Amino acid sequence: MNPKGTAESPQRSCIGCRTSRDKSLLIRFVQTPDMEILPDLENRLPGRGAYTCIDKRCLSSAIAQKQFKRSFKQDVTIMPAEQLIEHVRQQLYNRIVGLIGLANKAGLITGGSSMVIDAVKSKKKPGFVIVSKDVSEAIGDKIIQAATVHRVQHRTVLTKVDFGVILGKAPRSAIAVASGGFVAQLVRAIDRYTNFLGEV
Repeated sequence: MNPKGTAESPQRSCIGCRTSRDKSLLIRFVQTPDMEILPDLENRLPGRGAYTCIDKRCLSSAIAQKQFKRSFKQDVTIMPAEQLIEHVRQQLYNRIVGLIGLANKAGLITGGSSMVIDAVKSKKKPGFVIVSKDVSEAIGDKIIQAATVHRVQHRTVLTKVDFGVILGKAPRSAIAVASGGFVAQLVRAIDRYTNFLGEV
């Protein structure tokens, strides 16, 4: 227990760099019945887990040092580092896409640079703005400046085409997400994705 009397978050060590962190700040890996090592990004699968930082360098180091074998105390089957890194990246990416898709179906997404800027400046501000990585510098700066001035949190991730595909429309430079439960989930999903790729 901490001094305030509330339970501390469970701690685990990264098998790549040996740093101890809250479980929520790590990626959990589990061993399947076929002795294969796979990521359990939502911490839902049963059994013993091994953890790495949300950083592809730690995962690569853990594989190179055969730390998964040591952690599970037996021979295990594991993908080559580049393949497993891409597998994790794709799952993290899919999480972002899935959340945006759900928010869009719920009518909580505004797409397009002009509409996003107007939304940010309105009385009913969105809870979150996501800017595409390949937006023009001038437009990107304008959106981010508006979000900053009006105190709307923002991140930069995915591409204009990605946004268009998710929304079922033409490419979009940015999207705004209405305040609510999707905001916290998206912020976490995007931060995990960019942390893993080392883009922070």
